[in-house]
Amino acid sequence: MKKILKKYASNPERLMDILIDIQDKEGFISSESIKTIASKLKLSVADVEQTVSFYHFFKQKHMGKYTVYLNNSAVADMMGRAEIQKAFENESGCKFGSISEDGLIGLYHTSCIGMNDQEPAALINGQVFTKLTAGRVKEIVEAFRNGTEIGKLKNEPGEGMNNSEFLKAEVSNNIRRKGEVIFSENETGAALKKITAMSSDDVINTVKLSQIRGRGGAGFPTGLKWAFCKKNKSDQRYIFCNADEGEPGTFKDRVILTERPELVFEGMTIAGYAVEATKGILYIRYEYRYMKDYLENVLKNMREKNLLGKNIAGKKGFNFDIRIQFGAGAYVCGEESALIESAEGKRGEPRDRPPFPVEKGYLDKPTVVNNVETLCSVVKVFNNSPEWYKNFGTKESSGTKVLSISGDCKNPGVYEIEWGFNISKILEMSGAENTQAVQVSGPSGTCIGSDDFDRELSFEDLSTGGSIIIIGKQRNLLNEIVKNFIEFFIEESCGSCVPCRAMTTLYKNNLEKILDGRGVQTDLDDMIKWGKTMLANRCGLGHAAANPVLTTIKNFSNLYSNLIQKDKGYDRGFDFNEAVKASCAAAGRTPLPEGDSNE
Repeated sequence: MKKILKKYASNPERLMDILIDIQDKEGFISSESIKTIASKLKLSVADVEQTVSFYHFFKQKHMGKYTVYLNNSAVADMMGRAEIQKAFENESGCKFGSISEDGLIGLYHTSCIGMNDQEPAALINGQVFTKLTAGRVKEIVEAFRNGTEIGKLKNEPGEGMNNSEFLKAEVSNNIRRKGEVIFSENETGAALKKITAMSSDDVINTVKLSQIRGRGGAGFPTGLKWAFCKKNKSDQRYIFCNADEGEPGTFKDRVILTERPELVFEGMTIAGYAVEATKGILYIRYEYRYMKDYLENVLKNMREKNLLGKNIAGKKGFNFDIRIQFGAGAYVCGEESALIESAEGKRGEPRDRPPFPVEKGYLDKPTVVNNVETLCSVVKVFNNSPEWYKNFGTKESSGTKVLSISGDCKNPGVYEIEWGFNISKILEMSGAENTQAVQVSGPSGTCIGSDDFDRELSFEDLSTGGSIIIIGKQRNLLNEIVKNFIEFFIEESCGSCVPCRAMTTLYKNNLEKILDGRGVQTDLDDMIKWGKTMLANRCGLGHAAANPVLTTIKNFSNLYSNLIQKDKGYDRGFDFNEAVKASCAAAGRTPLPEGDSNE
């Protein structure tokens, strides 16, 4: 532990890195480690414990020599996750949520790991295993028992840079369609050399002219965000790249970081020049830690080429560098203020706003948080021109959009399209047939039916962060998909706001009541009414936590109406006699006459 603390200079801002490294070394974070960390970082034990307890991948007890985290997203279920779960349990001799008697194998569920185009998938000791079969599981567990190193269990690496020296990942890119912006060819550093002849204000104005809007989902104008940050006087500013992409069904950032990492880092550096920041942080989800050595090597090469560091591209005083910050498993850290809290070593809870991050962000300094795709687009604007960029897309949605398409289609993967593409074309392009519904922008987005397949992806119509989940007619939409999504939000709530913490469970209870055939119209009315209360949550993720139910009530009302009881106006769904049966037997009392228990 001494070496780890020394590596990070016992800096409390690097608590996340310290905890990750200790868990890598010890397998878990013990109470003794927590006390030592608190003492050396001059924090309270409670401060360290609350960070450890917040994140899914931090554990305070031994979790098995081989820890298996099996993705339990809706798409994983579609692709046969249940069979893989059963195979792991049969072969290991233990159930999910437990460890084998010999302490060798631990089995755990986890939320979407960014592999929806190659499910069923799992993380095993941090390494990704895709397209699992029952036979493959048997081979893996046998290898566990033989003491095989985890790296030797992987199949052949995927295409592209997945097969590079520092990656060797059993992951496929599945790039199905390359557009003119993100996946077109690029000369690394060319844009940086261009901006050195420009003032920082000119750089911001160029971005404004391009009309680039944030690709994380909200669509805020990028140039305006940069301008707001720069105008806040400070001795330091920061650039964050948000690569957390925890929305189920999203994996485009994983592919961009695999095939175009230089483009991402160059975009961050341009942003640094524009707002006069000298430090950048790539915040990337824990599930992508298998990419660490690869991305660090890319940064090293860029420094050697004078594209990062001091006097970049020969411009005196143009100083900017980037470090990588991994999360530890928390969907809410995709929200920019929660991401900043996490990077500071805290629980990833969203902040009250105002002030906004461009005013007081990381370490209370003005901070720009941009999406991976947004930063890539910036580079191409300077390599070409704002006018060139605006030729793509629609009036209010310039440029292209990278989609993560998965579910019931023949060709899941990554597609770069121009804004304005409609859903019908997406279904045709991805080889989808007999489609019942399309989940646009993941569980927090909108579930639409065939009547809306002519709608287009754009900020004017259907905005999306990139996730497109196709749901076939053979699926039980409410039981297999909506219920899974609601359970995801229950699991991933940071717990800070009462509506998000409590009402998501109420939504699940009402949904299950309806699915069981006990629901009545008031149950539907209540869920619609509660939607307004969800807007009281602190962050946008909390606002959207009821969307799986609300958007399907709106667009698939017949599925609900077919299930609710038509002859009852009110039903508590509670059997009084059954509830007091045991106590009546013990006390020798007689239950109420039949028919009186629910009056």
